[in-house]
Amino acid sequence: MADWIGSGSFFEDPMLPWQENIGPALDAAGFVRPDYRSGLSFEQIFGFAPRPAQQQLIDIVSSPGVYVLEAPMGVGKTEAALYVAYRLLAEGQASGVYFALPTQLTSNKIFERFNAFLKDVLAPERLHRSLLLHGKAWLLDTEMGEEGRPGGAWFNNAKRGLLAPFAVGTIDQALMAAMNVKHGFVRAFGLAGKVVILDEVHTYDAYTSTLLNALVELLRDLHCTVIILSATLNRDRRQQLLGAAVSEEAYPLISGAPRHQPVSEWPVPSGASHEVSIRLLDAPHAALAEALERASHGQQVLWIENTVIEAQERYLDLAARAAELGVACGLLHSRYTAADRQRIEDRWVSLYGKGGWRERPQKGRILVGTQILEQSLDIDADFMVSRFAPTDMLLQRLGRLWRHAGTPREPAARCEAWVLAPDLERAIVAPLSAFGSSAHVYSPYVLCRSLEVWQGKRSLRLPQDIRALIEQTYAQRQEDGAMAQLLYELDNGTSRRKGRKALAQLARVTLAEDGNTLPESKAQTRYSELDSHEVLLLRAAVHLPEQKMTRLTLLDGKQLLLPWERYKRNKRGWRELSASLMRQTVPVRVQDAPACLPIDTLSKFGLQHCFYLGDPTHDEAVLRVALADETGALHGLQGAQAHQKYTLEYRDDLGYRVIKEHG
Repeated sequence: MADWIGSGSFFEDPMLPWQENIGPALDAAGFVRPDYRSGLSFEQIFGFAPRPAQQQLIDIVSSPGVYVLEAPMGVGKTEAALYVAYRLLAEGQASGVYFALPTQLTSNKIFERFNAFLKDVLAPERLHRSLLLHGKAWLLDTEMGEEGRPGGAWFNNAKRGLLAPFAVGTIDQALMAAMNVKHGFVRAFGLAGKVVILDEVHTYDAYTSTLLNALVELLRDLHCTVIILSATLNRDRRQQLLGAAVSEEAYPLISGAPRHQPVSEWPVPSGASHEVSIRLLDAPHAALAEALERASHGQQVLWIENTVIEAQERYLDLAARAAELGVACGLLHSRYTAADRQRIEDRWVSLYGKGGWRERPQKGRILVGTQILEQSLDIDADFMVSRFAPTDMLLQRLGRLWRHAGTPREPAARCEAWVLAPDLERAIVAPLSAFGSSAHVYSPYVLCRSLEVWQGKRSLRLPQDIRALIEQTYAQRQEDGAMAQLLYELDNGTSRRKGRKALAQLARVTLAEDGNTLPESKAQTRYSELDSHEVLLLRAAVHLPEQKMTRLTLLDGKQLLLPWERYKRNKRGWRELSASLMRQTVPVRVQDAPACLPIDTLSKFGLQHCFYLGDPTHDEAVLRVALADETGALHGLQGAQAHQKYTLEYRDDLGYRVIKEHG
């Protein structure tokens, strides 16, 4: 750590006195010891009195250890965890806060809430930085030596922010602290003594859950206070995270294991409940008509698909007809550039949230999206259509329906969700054809077990029914016939996906201290057969040999000059250039990415100064590049074809699109 900071710009001239630069260098690297306003109440920070579940967590967590809060969507788990963090910080029992979330989308939204919280609790005269910490987070105002320069391995990864007192990021960054990964120890050093809040924990598979168990154990040893927030944990998972047997079946529930003490469990008052009508149907046609009909009367509709391609198709099905009816239609998923995603997210999340209450009655709306709509977003729909998914995901989605009592609604609206699900018998015999692409996203066995639980359900009472639905779905049992085969495939894998046993073994190998240290790029934390590439999207890239520069035209028409020689820009100039270009990238599955190019080719454009292109001993660059024409069609650099099999395009409303020719 000291070596990296020492290699930074504060110590570049050996002839100058260096001792007085130590303080500014540490500040610039993000090591700023904060001062807090003391004695603040929950209401002073958040503007409302704590609810019973929130108050109970605040009363229980008084020292480092591991705590789990299981409570339904919408009870304010985030605020409760942040207030606990504030109290421990103010008492000197914690050195900072790391808030870990499952996806980048949720990180962007929680960041705004986290920064508002910091403004309230930090002493006003104190310099501080909350660093939005995930792969797209650009630490423009921090300086950490050679490893952290643009193009260096620690600039385009989000490791550095773990070292700052406050950070919001994806759980992947924290998981790598427990893995045998290059510089993993620096992450562990950064997390030591902090309050680490792990949100939406139910959504992790066998691979990540093994890593998460190891991370929780490591954080306990590092004197952290770990607060795990979940709406949908099953009992086995809770036992694994706490590292001890649990017995309580109540819901909501707080479980806690302070350092060197046994586990205790505290039932929590469930508060108000509400009923959700459920309708399972096989084909989407009736649901499309219903969504348009309800939106045409002024309702706010949410439609959630399990894949980006299906979300794009539904949006195209709905958008033209919606426009004729005067209904607004939006689309949100993970395959946009950062700039487009921010624009769409800001507009739609505010329209469907409390900030949109005034505009809500003006017209009906339909927002189509993927799983990113089920996590950590304060959005409130009048009617929902969802593709079938495992029970815990469906419950998360239902948490976006009639979320707030005060939300203005169209008078005929009723709290109802339509779920697009196949026939159970057909699903068990032929899950791939019955569930379609959802069977590639989720385990067919878990989908069938979930579908069994949801059969014949006409309504749910939330939160009362949550615990039973989760336990019925995940309880271990003997299977026979086709279900026995699906369970065998879940455990042992198929040609398309690794099994649970292999994933757990893979995680244990990754955690092993005697194995080879993995490079970051190989350290998969949310294991997916579908590895992804970053794709840089531009309008044009033109060599200017006389000036030794490349002129890059961005999607919005703005032009940037990229020097071929590093000395042509100072460090801040390179950081700003890199940040602008990173906002033009989209994460894409390997099979859908444009053709790869040699590192040498991309280096001739000067891109190695802004992006990590990969191991120089390998010929192929990890970064992919495509040029968009006026129609949105994507082409390769220098007139090459973008993809051998598919047509690729990018539109600011649809995002990155793979068009597979049928026939």
